Amino acid sequence: MIVDVFRAFTTAAFCIAAGAREIVLVADHEQALAMKRRDPRLFLTGEIGGRPIPGFDVGNSPSAIEKLDLTGRRVVQRTSSGTQGVVAATGAAEVLLGSLVIASATARYLANADVVTVVAMGSSAQERSEEDELGAAFIAARLRGEIAKASLDLRDDTVWEEWFPRRDAELALEVDRFAFALPVYRESGLLIARPEYV
Repeated sequence: MIVDVFRAFTTAAFCIAAGAREIVLVADHEQALAMKRRDPRLFLTGEIGGRPIPGFDVGNSPSAIEKLDLTGRRVVQRTSSGTQGVVAATGAAEVLLGSLVIASATARYLANADVVTVVAMGSSAQERSEEDELGAAFIAARLRGEIAKASLDLRDDTVWEEWFPRRDAELALEVDRFAFALPVYRESGLLIARPEYV
């Protein structure tokens, strides 16, 4: 399981909650843009260095998704950490997207798995991040049947970038907001996450 709390897999969960049927995860923004040229109905979300990508519908932002209607839409997502981790997990028998908003459902989905590896993606997939470590520890505790708490202090004096509003962080820390897991399927050369309600 790949955990990205701020913000990739929180955004993915919000897309599904907004009615999207699936999330196609890609490493390269050019691939996403080429897909949209072939099918203009696609909804693109993502970032490079945290910032929205020109030509994408929205950045990597759950607060930008939260009030949208994506019913039946296919979403394509590219991020600097989360989607990169999924694309790199070529040897994994199964991959799930992990975030706090779907933490318990993800643990329930994995309840009968023999071995689970939980990967906290961190910042730009290179540096540890408190929120991904928190999410990974919380989901791991749920897998062990332990009661866990997940809280992170969002300091009032933090300056939030326009492309990363405080609301994104607040939404990302809403534990168990949704009751679905997001397993990833390999289909026709694509990595596609679809909801499993558990």
